[in-house]
Parts: sequence; C-alpha cells; structure tokens
Amino acid sequence: MFFTFFLVLNLFAQDKEKVMPFKKIIIDIEQQHQVSFNYTEDNIAGLLLNPPKRSLSLDQKLQYLEKKTNLSFENIGNQFINIYKKDNESQLICGYVFSADKKPIENANISLVNKMQITTDSNGYFEFKKRDAAIFLISHVGFITQRIVAGNQDSKNCLEIILEPEITELEEIKASAILASGISKNKDGSFEIKPKKFGILPGLIEPDALQTMQQIPGVNSIDESVSSINVRGGTHDQNLFLWNGIRMFQTGHFFGLISVFNPNLAHTISIYKNGSSAFYGESVSSVVAISSTPETAEKNTLSAGINMINVDIYAKYNLSKKSYIEISGRKSITDFLETPTYKEYFNKVFQNTTITDFSQNNHIDYQSDKKFDFYDVTIKYIQKIGLKDQLILDLITIKDNLKVFQSATYYSMVKSENNVLRQQNYGGNLSWKRNWNSFNTTKINVYNSSYELLANQKTTFGNQIVIQENTVDNNGINLENNHSISSKFSFNDGYQFNEIGITNLEQVRNPDFYRKVKDVLRTHALILEGKYNDTISRIYFKAGTRINYIEKFNKYSVEPRMQFSYGISKSLNVELLGELKSQNSQQIIYLQKDYFGIEKRRWVLSDNTTIPIQKSKQISLNLFYKKNDWLLDIENFYKKVNGITTSSQGFQNQLEFIRTTGDYEILGTEILIQKKMNHFLTWLSYTYNDNSYDFSNYEYPIFPNNFELIHTLSWAGIYEKNNFKIALGTKWTSGRPKTSPASNQIDLSNPVLVYNKPNNTNLNIFAQLNLSSTYKWETANGIQCKLGISILNILNRKNEINEYYRISSLTNSIEDVETFSLQRTPNMSFRVSF
Repeated sequence: MFFTFFLVLNLFAQDKEKVMPFKKIIIDIEQQHQVSFNYTEDNIAGLLLNPPKRSLSLDQKLQYLEKKTNLSFENIGNQFINIYKKDNESQLICGYVFSADKKPIENANISLVNKMQITTDSNGYFEFKKRDAAIFLISHVGFITQRIVAGNQDSKNCLEIILEPEITELEEIKASAILASGISKNKDGSFEIKPKKFGILPGLIEPDALQTMQQIPGVNSIDESVSSINVRGGTHDQNLFLWNGIRMFQTGHFFGLISVFNPNLAHTISIYKNGSSAFYGESVSSVVAISSTPETAEKNTLSAGINMINVDIYAKYNLSKKSYIEISGRKSITDFLETPTYKEYFNKVFQNTTITDFSQNNHIDYQSDKKFDFYDVTIKYIQKIGLKDQLILDLITIKDNLKVFQSATYYSMVKSENNVLRQQNYGGNLSWKRNWNSFNTTKINVYNSSYELLANQKTTFGNQIVIQENTVDNNGINLENNHSISSKFSFNDGYQFNEIGITNLEQVRNPDFYRKVKDVLRTHALILEGKYNDTISRIYFKAGTRINYIEKFNKYSVEPRMQFSYGISKSLNVELLGELKSQNSQQIIYLQKDYFGIEKRRWVLSDNTTIPIQKSKQISLNLFYKKNDWLLDIENFYKKVNGITTSSQGFQNQLEFIRTTGDYEILGTEILIQKKMNHFLTWLSYTYNDNSYDFSNYEYPIFPNNFELIHTLSWAGIYEKNNFKIALGTKWTSGRPKTSPASNQIDLSNPVLVYNKPNNTNLNIFAQLNLSSTYKWETANGIQCKLGISILNILNRKNEINEYYRISSLTNSIEDVETFSLQRTPNMSFRVSF
C-alpha cells in the first residue's frame, strides 16, 4: 500500500510539473515553428495549462490551445499569429503596416480620432477597439501619412497597409558623394564617412579615418602626422576624438603615421568643423566621433588583411537574433620584417630626435639595436532586451612600444643608452538605450579612458637613469533624452558628469631628482537642444546650449550652439553655423627633448591661472550648389581661441622657454569644386587662412601662428568601375612660418642665439603627388578578395616640414636643423573576407 501510494503521488507531481504559463508555451512555439504571436498582455495574463506535444503540427497546436482556453488564433501565412479573446474578437480592428518592399514598419504612429495614439510592433502589427475610431491616420518618418477608413472588417481580417516613401526636395541639395564615394555632408554641416562604402582617395588603400579627414578643406597636418591634425589653425589636442563615446588621448600608431582606429571596423565617422552638438564638450576646435555600431543587422563576418606595416583580423558573430559579439585586432609586422614602408616611416619619425642624435654625436664604432611594435584590440557586445531596450559594451586597447639600445666607443670610452618609450590608451564604455515609445528615448552610458606615456632612459656613461611619465584617467557618465514632438520638431536634454585626473612624473638618478604632480577636475554639464526640420519649406534649424560647472574653480560657463540651413532652390543651399566652446585639458611641451623628442607633448589640466581654461568662438557662412553632377561648396569662417599658452604651441625659437598666455585669431575661406562624369570623379579644393597670435605680455605680441598655411591647394582624379578603383592626386601648400637668427655669428663667451621677430619668414613650398589603386574579386567558393597598392610622394620630392636653429655643443656654432616629410613610400595590402 505504501509503494502504491508513493507511485500515485509521484505521477501526480509530474503531471503538475507539466503545467506552464501560457506565455512560455507560445514562446516555445515561436522558436520551434519560426512564427510570431501578436497579443495583448491582458488576454493571456495568469493563464496556466499543459503544453501541447512538440510532435504536433503548428495548426494542431493552435487547435489544442483554442480548445483549452477562451482564446481565438488567426494564422497569417504561417508567419504571424494573432490572439484574441473569443468574446472580444469582433470588437477589434487590426492591421499590418509595410513599406513598398513588403518590409514591416516598426513604431509607425496610429492616430485615432479620440486623440489616442498607438504604435506598430516589430512585425508592423497594430490593433485597437472598433469603438475607439472608424477613421485613423498612419504616419512614420520618411513615409507619406495615410488616412484609413475602417469598413466592416473584424479581427479575423486584418488590414494590410502599404506606406509610400516620402521624397523631399531637401535631399536633392545634399551631395551623396563628396571627395569620394562613402563621404557625404549632412544638413547640420558635418561630414560623414562610411568606411564600408568608401571608394578611394590618392595615397590611401584603406579608409583610415584620420588620413581621410585631411582631404576635407580646412583640415591639415602640419607635420604629415595623424597625431598632429590642425583644423582651421588649431592644435591637435584642441580636437575631440571619440570612439564609441570614449575620449581617446592617443590617436596615432607609429608616433603619428598610422591611425589607431582600425579602418575595417568603423561604420560611421562624423566630423564637425563648426556648429557641433551641445552634447560635445571639452574641445575648442573640431569633433571627430567614430561609431562601430551598425545601423542595421548584419550577418556573421570574418576577414583578415595584411599590408607592409601590420596584419589585422576582424570577426562578427551573431550569438542570437538579439545579440552579437564583434572582435578586431591589429599587430605590426615590424618584429620580424623591415619593409621599405617601415624604413621610410622610421626615418621620418626619428629624424632629429635624441635617438638619432646619439649616432651623430658618437659616430665611432656605433652600434644600434632597435625594436618597435604596436597593436590595437577592440571588442563590442550588443544585447537587445525585448522590443525597447538595448545594451552595448565597447572595449579598446592601444599600445606602441619602442626599445632602442645604442653604444659607441668615443676616445676609448664606451658610451651606451638603453631607451624605452611606451604609449598606450585603454578605454571602455557601457551604454543602455530605451525606446519608451515612438516619441521618447533615453540613453545612458558610463565610460573610462586611461592613457599613459612612459620614457625610460638608462645611460652607462655616468650611470644615469631618467624616467618621464604622463598618465590620464578620464571617466564619467552621460544621460541623453530625445523627444519627438512632431514630424518637424524635436528636442533633446541631458546631463554629463566628467572626472579627469592627470599625473606628470619626472625622476632622475645621478643627480637625484624627483617630481610628481597630479591634478583632478570634475565638471558637470546640463544640455538642452531643439531641432526644427521642415522638408517642404527646406528649413533646418538646430539650436542648443551647454551649461558647464567646474567644481574646483566654482565656475559656470554657458556655451550656445547653432546650425541653420535654408534651401533657396532645389540646387542651392545656404548654411550658417556658430558655436562657443571650452576645454580644460591640453598638451604642452616643457622641453623639446622630453620623451626622446619623439612624442614630447604631455597632457596637463587647467589651473585657471598660468594654464587658463581655453575658450573658442566661431561662426561660418556656407553656400552649397549641386546640379547636373557639378558641386560647388564655398565656406567663409571666423574663429578665435582664448587662453592658449606658449608651451602648447610647440615653439622652437625665443619663445620656447617663455611661459605666457594669449590667443589666436583666424579668418579663412574654403572652396571645393567637384564634377562627376560617369565613372570618373574629379575635384579641386582651395583654402585660405590668415592666422595670427596675440600674446599681449610679449614684446612682439602679434605675429603669424605656427600652424598657419596661408594657401592650400589640392586636386584629385578618381576612376571607379565595377571592382577596380584608381586615384591620382596632389597637394600643394605654402610653407609654414619659421623664425630665423638675427645673425649667423654668436658670442663665444656667451653662446646665446639671437632671433629676429617670431615667425618672420616661411619654409619652402610643400608639394606632393600620390597614387593609389584597389581591385576586388570573388572566388568560386564565395571568398571576397581585395588587393591595394599605393605610392606616397611619387616624385620623391624633398619637402621640408620644420626648421629650427640651435647651438652645436661640439663647435659652439649655429646649427640649422631641418625635418623632412616622407620620401617615396610604397605600400601594398591584401584582404580576404568570408
């Protein structure tokens, strides 16, 4: 009897365990039969029953569920299944909203006469009670609004509604391709680069973000480096570089010759020269925002490539319908192979540094052993939670490492140096985005960026050790709310907290010296921004303000931003941009020989006295014309930056050791003319700059800016057909300013250089001709291959990019030190994608 009772009890318990929530049952059916159920939570709340057998067909399962519940099931093409209560099904109007290509439209607005609003789900489905409306409107951004009159349909016969795309005249004004395919200009004045759609530019075989942006009028690199990009006369540190919301303090590998941002990873690169959003702070020049998050879902991908500097790999894997992981990595090949490209890069980077000075000053029995390598790694993880939430995790690691051992016998004495230079940047960002409804979204992200520059020099002669270190730790939280009021008007609001700590360490042994300085600033910002976009009247207006508060200085600042665009006609557009911005951190140079004279800039924070908060104001007026494949873009601008220091400007004249503050003011014009003819695209750009310093406490307060290039002229001819692309182009600039000595002789009793007025003359003209070409093909088994070839400085012209003077320690005479750009530099790349 005990055994029989136990058996019956066990069977009863197993039967009870089979009872499941109704929602779990339909989720299992969705996964097994690849269908989607549409229902309201009220109809299924609290339902519990035994699930149907997995061996049953879809229709058999629906019949089973209908029999066991008070629900009715409508199967539409074995894809969508609507669930209704049997006593309510005749009271509902339902429908599906599709685009012209039969794709469901999510978040379409259904406006009822009683002012109720509902939205479609991810399948384009909607439903409401008949008594709520017999006439309703369906609208969505980018589609023509439709007025629907409901007939005698019941819930068993859902409407199928096709929305036609809305084509506006404003889109005809903006060019789909500027400078090259994959580069466009937005209504807010920013340039947008889509690397995966990128065509080709002279000298580039990969869509390198920082090399590509130098083709835009008004953007230059005074020393041919991606670590020294000058936008409208500003210094590199005055630009804000963001990678997936993380501020990057290191932007170049190989000390500026290669971008740290993997060109095969980015999906969108936005570049603002003026009129940037109020959500961007901490820069008085441009904003470069790089996003690797795709706009639409993509399939699994694996690709790998190699060029004459590095090898890289990229992989994307969909973990489920709602999540995926993406990994990329690059590594230099210089560890085991010195290519012609590497040798030219090395000669360019290390000329006139302490690395080469050693060999010049100690040339007897000189020996050298150098090792240089770099790598970068990125990881992205995306998880969608339900229909409204999304989590994104981004991680990035960047590192450059240089080791140089040098020795020489000099007058029977052995002198040697062991030099180590390390530069690295780590970053992470975790963001959460929620779509509350079709009108309101919220985004919160928490980020950290850590930067380190370390130089370690050990000298056997004198037994001296010198250590220099510059570290930055930046973290914060951003909150952003987006509100859509109507199809024309929207506004955004948000809050940002940012903490940045910077440490500078200098340590010397023999003689002993130690100095370590750490500064921390915490800032709060409130942001409010509104946008009006009327595609009929062709008016676009966006205005915002950013209110900053710095805890340490108990100081507030207000920064308004503005973007206005008006389409005079289908072909002609006028644009007005303006902004006020500020910046609390900057890079300065204490001594030109710091960090071996290679990466001699160090980050410091404002102290609101000797290192002021930098502030900028800028306004620009742009005329944009496009018709019959002709494009003309003319922009005039005025820009002024206050609070700069002499140590941040890289002086190598009488101002090198003078510490004072001032400002610079620039007035300029940027012109681009472009013509497309079938498969051929050609363009010509010209930039004029009048850029001057004003250091009021110096004896010669006003003189030309170190980064002034009065005239810049660029031309390119690009041919693209099918899978073949080739580009030839040239760049010509007037020489940058320099300061000449007042005399060729020095007083031997007091060897001091006497200069003329600062920047009294200029270097010679810079001119360079570049070529690049790529070809793509696909193998029989579907593997895509791409081969690229480029040549920088085809004519092997010796272009001088810097010149300064110093007193030779050996002869006590004036020594003229010149720095030159890359000589003829070939490169080749090969890439496969699966």
